[in-house]
Amino acid sequence: MPEALSFIDFRIIDIIDILIVAVVLYQLYRLAKGTAAVKLFWVVVIFYIIWKVVEYFHFTLLSGLLGEVINVGILAIIILFAPEIRKFLLYIGDGRLLHFFSDKFGKQEKKSAYVVEVEAVREACHHMSDSMTGALIVFARKTPLDEFINSGKTIDAVPTPELLENIFFKNSPLHDGAVIIKDHRIVAARCILPVSKSNELPQSAGLRHRSALGSTELTDALAVVVSEQTGAISLCKNGKLTRNITSSTLRQLLLENLTKDS
Repeated sequence: MPEALSFIDFRIIDIIDILIVAVVLYQLYRLAKGTAAVKLFWVVVIFYIIWKVVEYFHFTLLSGLLGEVINVGILAIIILFAPEIRKFLLYIGDGRLLHFFSDKFGKQEKKSAYVVEVEAVREACHHMSDSMTGALIVFARKTPLDEFINSGKTIDAVPTPELLENIFFKNSPLHDGAVIIKDHRIVAARCILPVSKSNELPQSAGLRHRSALGSTELTDALAVVVSEQTGAISLCKNGKLTRNITSSTLRQLLLENLTKDS
């Protein structure tokens, strides 16, 4: 039998070790939340805990069997968690962690820097909501959106309500897909975005809403959606959709989020 646990031997480094593991597990759970992978996440966590308990009590045969199962299952886990792993790597690589101190102590852009584009989007969404015109507009932030931008048609123009409404007019060749705004300019239209597989969205949610959710699950972008069926305006951030907001609320939320770290 193993020796009794001794709290006297519990070191500060052990507490730090536990906290690091807890943070990593929490971040993985947060990224997987709302997807089918979350159930597998808990199965893996419970299975690993059982394996460690069995190993601690020196059940040699059972411990060896569980160890082999885990080794074989690593590849399957990587395949099943591929979207979540990609999302986690993008979260680390998009500069949000590295720019933490520069955001706190560095120079922040003022809300006035975004007034023109935000007001253009607000007015366009207000009109498109009244006319039941579907639209999907993405604001790039720190995460590079080159993959999405390159999938569309280059525009490079100052955002105006008229231009946005013309792009999403149902007979326009550019109305399908998303418009991406970056560095205060419309850089591309008809862009293809990743479609979310989240089960938090209702069955009635269309492709635009799932694309908005998918783009903000993988990046720190903001996505604005106007429903073609209901005319409702929604804002998506960090994989969370705020539905049925007014154009004035949209303006307020955009200005708040574009001038602070995600």
